[in-house]
Amino acid sequence: MRVYVPTTLSGLAGSARAGEIGPGPVLAHAVTPGLREWYLSDNVEELEYAALTRAAQSSLRLLAADPEAARRRVVIALDVPEGAATADPEGAAAGVVRISEAAPLSWVAAVHVDADGAERDIAGAARALDAADRGDADARLTVDGAEDHELLWYATQEIPILTGE
Repeated sequence: MRVYVPTTLSGLAGSARAGEIGPGPVLAHAVTPGLREWYLSDNVEELEYAALTRAAQSSLRLLAADPEAARRRVVIALDVPEGAATADPEGAAAGVVRISEAAPLSWVAAVHVDADGAERDIAGAARALDAADRGDADARLTVDGAEDHELLWYATQEIPILTGE
């Protein structure tokens, strides 16, 4: 099963140093029955993109909570063995899954990261997130604008380049 773990560049660096993503439980996004029902599509690629997008939104929340983190959303794509990820009861409808233990780096299929040029918009979206959550329409537009930036795909061997280690 392909799952998408939201993180930050510093989180990615920490995982690379530790040799695993964790500790568990690790929350991620995936194509779940709830996501299929919400998205109303049978196209697997569209559903995978929806799960990736939700993970990018979760990464933005991590950035909002950590003002020192580089203003680039990061999503780690993992291929987890069958049964390793289960639907999270609190987020099942949104495609949230839980991996009970730390995930070894051998499960990493790819990493998705914002381009350098997105940092200004991502920084603005992270700052606006609280106001958007409270219903501020202008802040919501700023947050939604982050999704105008497509995450770039990186192979696992490029992780040290991304993290500078």
